Amino acid sequence: MEEVVGPQGTPGRVRFPGISPRAYEHPVDRGALATLRMVPGFAEVLKALTGFFHERGERLMALGSAIRVGPTQYPELDRLRHECAEALDLDSVPAVFVARDADATAMTIGMDEPFVVLSTGMVDLLDTDGLRFVVGHEMGHVLSGHAVYRTMLLRLLKLQVTMSWMPVSALGLRAIIAALHEWYRKAELSCDRAGLLCGQDPAAALRTHILLAGGVDPAQVDIASFLQQASEYESAEDIRDSLLKLRNVELMSHPLAVVRAAELQKWAASADYRAVLAGEYPRRDGDEPQANWAADVKSAAKSYRDSFAASADPLTKVFSEVGEAVSGAAGKVWSKFSPPKDNANG
Repeated sequence: MEEVVGPQGTPGRVRFPGISPRAYEHPVDRGALATLRMVPGFAEVLKALTGFFHERGERLMALGSAIRVGPTQYPELDRLRHECAEALDLDSVPAVFVARDADATAMTIGMDEPFVVLSTGMVDLLDTDGLRFVVGHEMGHVLSGHAVYRTMLLRLLKLQVTMSWMPVSALGLRAIIAALHEWYRKAELSCDRAGLLCGQDPAAALRTHILLAGGVDPAQVDIASFLQQASEYESAEDIRDSLLKLRNVELMSHPLAVVRAAELQKWAASADYRAVLAGEYPRRDGDEPQANWAADVKSAAKSYRDSFAASADPLTKVFSEVGEAVSGAAGKVWSKFSPPKDNANG
């Protein structure tokens, strides 16, 4: 951990040299990624097959239609992208583009050289602290490799159907797609945590979530009432409400804004967050996928069980069972790709 001195010698935000994405990844996201990181050569194959044409085309489109952030173009954003990349100790600083779009959006594109695209709607909506949180969120996607592994999962799904590894009915395929979207939502929660590590200001992160949820002026929104909405949403006991919630989120790639805000505030108040700020976090140079895999998958299953135990919502039980099933399926997928123990050194 390194502390950055602020203006006129005031204490600044801390940096996290060599931080592993496992330090901030949501248990479910970490469990899925742990399994995928174990598959030999998949990331490299995907980059070779799809990265060149798709990523090059996306980058050319950004160059030709958006504004590339730099010292003379959106200099404040340029400072923030460097700050966030340095906070998470990225090997290189991803490019950032600003594209015309009234909707407040941000995305990370590319596998070999990921870059970030912010909409003008997002830039206009947020102040400097809010933009630092959003840019840090996107840097979290880069460090976790979500673009690579999200593509990998989609390709794996297609292979599963094409090669008939197992019979997949229409309902079975729908369940798999729902599970993938559940992972995407948890990946977003992971990167909210990365954004918080870059800004180290839970209040700024909360203001950002309030604005994204529909707040015009955060000062006009009562924080306690706002977070109470999430509590009420999670505690619905009527099965009809649960079915409606399941239908609403089934194909969503992002968590609901109010629920998402509450999830991040819980982590901001946790011992895990305080430990990372104190420099107690896993390092990338100590990551051993084979050593961490079993623990990460178990942690994902435990996360679902804990959510079920703490919630009165029958919907949570559905995702608990789906989550544990995905964890079990992950082990089966790995067993298909892992070399036999007898030939592991061959």
